[in-house]
Amino acid sequence: MDIKDTARPLDGAGVSTFLRSLPAKPQLLGLGEARHFVGELGELRNEIFRHLVEHEGYRSFAIESDCLMGLVVDDYITTGAGTLDDVMERGFSHGFGASPANRELVRWMRAYNEGHDEKLRFFGFDGPLEYWAASPRQALTALYALLDGPLPRAVVTKETLDTLLGPDDRWSNEATAMDPSQSIGQSADAQRLRLIADDLVALLDTQAPQLSAEDRERAALYGRTAIGLLRYHYWMADMSPARWTRLSALRDAMMAANLRAVAEHGPALVFASNLHLQRNKSSMSFGDQTLEWWSAGAITATHLGDRYAFLASAFGTVGDDVPSPDTVEGLLSTLPWDHSLIDARRLAEAITRPAPRISHDFAYFPLDPAQLDMIDGVAFLKQAVRLKKLG
Repeated sequence: MDIKDTARPLDGAGVSTFLRSLPAKPQLLGLGEARHFVGELGELRNEIFRHLVEHEGYRSFAIESDCLMGLVVDDYITTGAGTLDDVMERGFSHGFGASPANRELVRWMRAYNEGHDEKLRFFGFDGPLEYWAASPRQALTALYALLDGPLPRAVVTKETLDTLLGPDDRWSNEATAMDPSQSIGQSADAQRLRLIADDLVALLDTQAPQLSAEDRERAALYGRTAIGLLRYHYWMADMSPARWTRLSALRDAMMAANLRAVAEHGPALVFASNLHLQRNKSSMSFGDQTLEWWSAGAITATHLGDRYAFLASAFGTVGDDVPSPDTVEGLLSTLPWDHSLIDARRLAEAITRPAPRISHDFAYFPLDPAQLDMIDGVAFLKQAVRLKKLG
């Protein structure tokens, strides 16, 4: 089989044809990043999302960014609250607010909502964490406020909650990433806060009928974020060799819980690293360890089945890094289009024993030839030139 027979141009028509080829219409369509901060991929993603909105009924966009900060962006695109500059600064984590493609996406979504009754929604689906984690203050106090009344005060008073939380910097200490002894995650205060968070989430279920749909949605987000953060902090204080495997798995489990909530709003495009969206286990070298954990995509696919689809991105030339002709990316670079959409499972049948790509760009994660049959499609860019340097 000629690999050209497995591919088509990556444009709106190609995406619609791809969707028709799937066994079911996906509630979540994952578009993976082989590398963060690639200008060409961000622009292509925006084109794909516009097509999905205008021709396929998509109404939500989700990105690998802090789920609580994402509320700032969602408020802006749905109500016009704030300014675009402020939203890009306060509404994204991991430096994603500096991306011109993200800025253009937010601007376009706001403009679309101004002219349509059925509103687009924006979601961050990462936890408020990186290798370290933020304070659970925002999530816990916001949940408490939504449940304000005699029952929440029976669980904990505002004053006690504030005392147990203490200064935020003792939670967000970046040194805890490499030194678990500096983490307060297994302190008496943190342990008590885990019980309080559990009680407040249970209380939410009993009080749901008196809340508006918007308040129920936000309270559920605050509840799962508070519990997830406190659980993450607990394992930040762990001294065992399994520490980083557990933390990586917990982060993706938080992502997956947020993605299931996004799916409740109808078809959504999800944009994040290939490692988070793939169906197979993620693997990463970390010091002298190799970490393996189930990705958010794998967990989400377990719940959604055929209603989850995954397009992995891959690049030919990355900056000045050119793939060897016998790698998957090298073979795909012979396709006649600058941007191609490839049926991954047919590609797996068409190529025999491709060599693994060794990239000189540490931030680029090449396609794993052995995992092609776990991917629905490949969004291939022949060149990725406009890169933001990392580190």
